[in-house]
Amino acid sequence: MQTIRNTVVGLALLLAACLTASATDLAVLHNGFSIRHERREVINSMTRLYITKDSSSFVDIPTADIEHFEKELTPVFAPPSVLAGRPATRSSSSRNLNEVVSSASNQYHLDPDLVTSVIRAESGFNPHAVSPKGARGLMQLMPKTASQLGVPNAFDPQSNVQGGTRYLRELLERYHFDIVKALAAYNAGPQRVEQYRGVPPYYETRAYVARIVRDFNRKKLEEQNLAKKTTTPKTQVTLPLSRSQSPTSKSASPTTAQQIE
Repeated sequence: MQTIRNTVVGLALLLAACLTASATDLAVLHNGFSIRHERREVINSMTRLYITKDSSSFVDIPTADIEHFEKELTPVFAPPSVLAGRPATRSSSSRNLNEVVSSASNQYHLDPDLVTSVIRAESGFNPHAVSPKGARGLMQLMPKTASQLGVPNAFDPQSNVQGGTRYLRELLERYHFDIVKALAAYNAGPQRVEQYRGVPPYYETRAYVARIVRDFNRKKLEEQNLAKKTTTPKTQVTLPLSRSQSPTSKSASPTTAQQIE
């Protein structure tokens, strides 16, 4: 009996060692979103939510938009390699967000920084985000839009980003690569942009466009400052095409980041 008891205790301790609690936090917003984050920092009227443990990725949210914070304890089975102190090898089928964005951006000839900025504004990098209106996933695709884009599961990061990037490219071509109109249409719908012949007079849409442009410009300025320190100065990167792709349409006239502020 003692041997059996010791065995049961030993198995329980082993199971406890193999299960690690991923103690991330959730920022629950008034609009229905919840954003997972590792830690947070209040900066003036904004709360910065750090998405990754190394603080390399973050999203700034107006503090007034946050309803409350709560803990999310998700048991995760730790593979033996982690328990032994060695990093686990990542499955070839699982791809991180940078790879997903890079692949989609290359396919549709967009700057990956632009796609990342859209994801940041749409979902705060939460692949399970659902808006009050029913938009889903990283790039917040409505079910009808997702179906038209051939996205079977809007909560799958790769499918969602692939479909969202394709849709963004279609909007850019529709508005002759006017990034402001394309972003406004992504948020409010093409019919509203055409109705008002530009950005609709909605606070949400105007703030959305400004937020993405500001985030994208910040990245480009950081790249330029880094380039000045390491190499010869480079010319201004154009929006919204990839660094190696120029518009196929002769009527397309890319707008620089400085011009759309």
